[in-house]
Amino acid sequence: SQPTQGSHPGESGLSALEYLLHGHATVPTDRGIFLGLSYRMHPDVCRMISDAYYEGRLQSAPIAAGNRIIGARATSIGLESGVRFIPVDHEGCTQDSDEEIATITAIVRELLACSVTVKNQPQRPMTLRDILIVAPFNMQVRALKHRLGPTVRIGTVDKFQGQEAPVVIVSMCASTLDDAPRGPQFLLARNRLNVAISRAQALAIVVGSRQLGDVRVRSVEEMLLVSGWCRIEELA
Repeated sequence: SQPTQGSHPGESGLSALEYLLHGHATVPTDRGIFLGLSYRMHPDVCRMISDAYYEGRLQSAPIAAGNRIIGARATSIGLESGVRFIPVDHEGCTQDSDEEIATITAIVRELLACSVTVKNQPQRPMTLRDILIVAPFNMQVRALKHRLGPTVRIGTVDKFQGQEAPVVIVSMCASTLDDAPRGPQFLLARNRLNVAISRAQALAIVVGSRQLGDVRVRSVEEMLLVSGWCRIEELA
C-alpha cells in the first residue's frame, strides 16, 4: 500500500493484493489459489493460527499430527503441543523486560529436560537448537542473548521468517500498549504475530503482560489489533 502520507481517494491507496482481496484474509476461490495445508504446525497450533489469521481455512497435514514436546505437560507449560500464553506482571517496560527474560530462562531450562519428536522422527532429547525465541525489539534480543548465551536462536520476526523449530517462545516486552514504542500498530501487528507463532512445529509459548489488552483504543484499526491480541490470549 502507499507508504507516503497523502490523499488517496477511494481505493487508490491500496496495494494490488489488498484491492484483489477486498477485505478477505485469504484469497477467495474465484480469484486465486489458497494453499491451505501446513506441513509444519501441529493441529493444535495450526487451529489457532487458522482461526486468528486465515478465516479458518488453514489445515494441518497428517505428518505434523505427531509433533510434540514429550514431558512438557508435567512442567509449568502444561502442554505438549499447541499455543500457551504465560502472563508475566511488570510495569514501565518498553523495549525490554527483565521479568520476561527470567520467565523465558526458566521455561528454556524446563524444556531442555524434555524430549521431542517432529515429522514422525524418533524421539530424542531437546536441545537449544530446537527452540526459537522471538522478540519485537532488538534491546530485548540483546538482553536475552546476554542471559542465555550466543548459541540460543534469538532474534526478531524478520530474522526467522521462513524458519521453523519444535518450540517457539515469543516475548512481548512492553508492559502496556502505552509503553510500547510505535504503539499497537507495531507490537500487535497481525502479520508479525502470525509469523512469530507459526514458526512452531509443536509448541508456541507467548510470554507477555496481562495489561496489553487493557487499553483505551483510539481508532477502528487499533480496536482490530487489540481484539486480535485478546483472541490470542483466549485461544492460548
